Amino acid sequence: MSILVYKRTHHGDPDHAGCFGIQNCMVSTRDGDFDAVVGTGGVGDDAKANGIDGKVNWIGIGPHKVRVKGKRGAEVTFDHFLDYGTRGPDFRVIAPNLANRVYRDNIRVLLHGFTAVQLSEARNIVRRASKSPPSSQTLQTNPRRQLHCGCKPQIRSKHH
Repeated sequence: MSILVYKRTHHGDPDHAGCFGIQNCMVSTRDGDFDAVVGTGGVGDDAKANGIDGKVNWIGIGPHKVRVKGKRGAEVTFDHFLDYGTRGPDFRVIAPNLANRVYRDNIRVLLHGFTAVQLSEARNIVRRASKSPPSSQTLQTNPRRQLHCGCKPQIRSKHH
């Protein structure tokens, strides 16, 4: 399983329905080859102001990428999506080796080059979302939303 770990500075992408790319953030990263994503809060002023600093913010497993006319990069939805918002677990506590590398080396995006311990920690984080529902129930019932997840209002996921 290829896991993308990246630092965030703000809320809103992905939206609460689980559409990654809704605000065109992380363009080239979204187009990368990964099986799961772990979004963690950075430790700078913006992340602190948004209440996400040092926390796991969201997890997505099983990406589905759709190109949307007029947007840079694909919009991505997931088979399993868990949005912690500002209430996520402390990244340094649940994945100390991985968090240390990301924060110490100021890594924004990590997809390759994990040590065995770091990869194990990343997999343990991803497992937390393994029973979560898809990005949005609407994705299953609304074909228009499947083509562009930004065309409908945000929908809060049931696990909030």
